[in-house]
Amino acid sequence: MTDTALLLIDIQNDYFPGGKYPLVGMEDAAAEAARLLEAARRKGLGIVHVRHEDPSPEAGFFGHGTTGAQINPAVSPQEGEPVVVKRNVNAFLDTGLDATLKQQGVSRLVIVGAMSHMCVDAATRAALDLGYEVTVAHDATATRDLGFGGTEVPAASVQAALMAALEFAGAGIKNGSDIAESWVA
Repeated sequence: MTDTALLLIDIQNDYFPGGKYPLVGMEDAAAEAARLLEAARRKGLGIVHVRHEDPSPEAGFFGHGTTGAQINPAVSPQEGEPVVVKRNVNAFLDTGLDATLKQQGVSRLVIVGAMSHMCVDAATRAALDLGYEVTVAHDATATRDLGFGGTEVPAASVQAALMAALEFAGAGIKNGSDIAESWVA
């Protein structure tokens, strides 16, 4: 048993091109997440998938029972890898995720997924609050253009600001290849 787990958050079909809520760079982020997933499997690390689902099939995205709510095939869970279903932004809220990780003896998390400015942010901050050592693979996460008060904020700026804030909060921010390389050593 290892004390490190890869936490894959909301890498679901609706976030990809053709989905109900596509993100900027989702395909590249998922490819990097898939490389980390393969490296984690080879190393024998803990792996937990998180999937957001709205109870209504008619939801704007991630509707219950829809193809869009399914985990993208790039990072499909294998038998024995837990899948935590959440209804809130924070993957730790009302899901049993913390208990699942503690049962596996996990104290360190590597987080990948989407959306950087919502669910990745919330899970990272919650994990830090719960005492986990957290690293976010910034190139295995994706977000979208946002706006506020008449100012349009491109996804790259949203991503940079969010990663800077998470680093300030105590998370390690690394690229996926550096993380995977550390698992080989």
